[in-house]
Amino acid sequence: MLLNQLISKVEVINKVGDLNLDITNIHSDSRKIKEGGLFVAINGFSKNGIEFIPDAIKNGAKALIVEPDVDLNSLNIPENMPAISVKNTRKALAETACEFYDNPSKKLKLIGITGTKGKTTTTFMVKSILEAHGLNVGLIGSIAVYINDEKIEDTDRTTPESIEIQKHLATMVERNVDVAIIEVSSQAMKLDRVAGSQFDIGLFTNLTEDHISPKEHPNMEDYFNCKLKLLKESKHAVINNDDETVRKVKELLPEKDIRTFAIDNPADFKVNPNTVVITDSYIDFSILFNGKEEKIEASIPGRFSIYNAAGAIAVCSYFGVTADEIRLALKDLKVLGRSELVPNKLGLTIMIDYAHTPSSLESILKAVNTYAKGKVICAWGVGGDRDAAKRPVMGEISGRLADFTVLMSDQVRTEDPLKILKEIEVGIIPTGKPYKIIVDRTEGIRYAISIAKPGDIIVIPGLGHDLYLERNGVKYPYDERKVIAKLIDEMIESGERTPIK
Repeated sequence: MLLNQLISKVEVINKVGDLNLDITNIHSDSRKIKEGGLFVAINGFSKNGIEFIPDAIKNGAKALIVEPDVDLNSLNIPENMPAISVKNTRKALAETACEFYDNPSKKLKLIGITGTKGKTTTTFMVKSILEAHGLNVGLIGSIAVYINDEKIEDTDRTTPESIEIQKHLATMVERNVDVAIIEVSSQAMKLDRVAGSQFDIGLFTNLTEDHISPKEHPNMEDYFNCKLKLLKESKHAVINNDDETVRKVKELLPEKDIRTFAIDNPADFKVNPNTVVITDSYIDFSILFNGKEEKIEASIPGRFSIYNAAGAIAVCSYFGVTADEIRLALKDLKVLGRSELVPNKLGLTIMIDYAHTPSSLESILKAVNTYAKGKVICAWGVGGDRDAAKRPVMGEISGRLADFTVLMSDQVRTEDPLKILKEIEVGIIPTGKPYKIIVDRTEGIRYAISIAKPGDIIVIPGLGHDLYLERNGVKYPYDERKVIAKLIDEMIESGERTPIK
């Protein structure tokens, strides 16, 4: 595609060179540029994109897009090489990606799901319901990219970079996908990863404090406004009417077609709180749907799962789904790393979850406390290079709601893991509850299993679907399910534990 056409929607500041040039690929990562490529030099949090221009050219870049303050004539590039300065390089990347892939979001129905908690589970619930309705469905989220039951590729962030999103949407169009669902993080909105995408429905699940740090959002107002932006750009919106902040969306967007869901407050899709049943393996509830109460069962335990299901049902109502299709879709649905029960030879209840914020940790521990027959053992840590203020807060929550806490490493990134755990410890100590610090995650899990008895519940929040541990820029393979199985095999072999018959 000609460069002139690619930048037709981009706000250009200045340009040099002949823009009548055929472009065969686009990227902001110089390592992924190929012959005939357009390199978008973005200033990141720690690196300046123009530093990588020589690498991009070496790999085949034939044109450049740079930040607005870059003097194009001062760039050390081949003579007559096209270079364009734009008002917003991240937005330019997204807009050129949309053009390059022929605006695929306009050729299918696109659903965006945002919120602090519940995005992943809700996307899978929506996907399952729409598939039961007979539609071909694509999903782009924090676990992987899917087309129906086929995994296209694993992902390493909630919302991929814009060029990757448009590539996946284009593939979905080629594969006759009817509806695509995207998990949309606040960072994705802030960094324009979905700019140029045409959303039919935007869902706002909830809002609690998270992602407040120098590299993310300066305050909760910015965090909320980034999420609100998705609904502003969607034709229809679905919101949680039980969330005090989210329900303000109706006032802020009075002209928008908005459908609501709730348990405690009035809503278009109202769960009857008197019908709610929560066990260690499923939820059961009745919800107002098409004018009557319908009984629904889902295999992901916890009150928060009822909200996720209600939100998914509200979204799918736009597609004319039936109550029977909803029941079929949700009854046996499992989502990797979301209240995921790990089968094991000891017959222990071991749950892996992605909870990594104060509100999500509190939700999962309150949920298991409602059905735990024995003690609740919580083995966890928090990620490094993220909001440190939440560490003692989460420590207090674990101390208050768990019977025993094991503090162990999470995604430490570039921080000292013991320092992170000591900051969590500050919150646990005042609760007076027992705890133990074991820096190594595997050893921490081993200890939790060693003290668990039948009827106890081991909750392991943090990693969820992540299949790696990150330290100093390196991601080491780490699947907690396999780790648990191996530890239990070793315990059985040594005679420390006895398997169930």
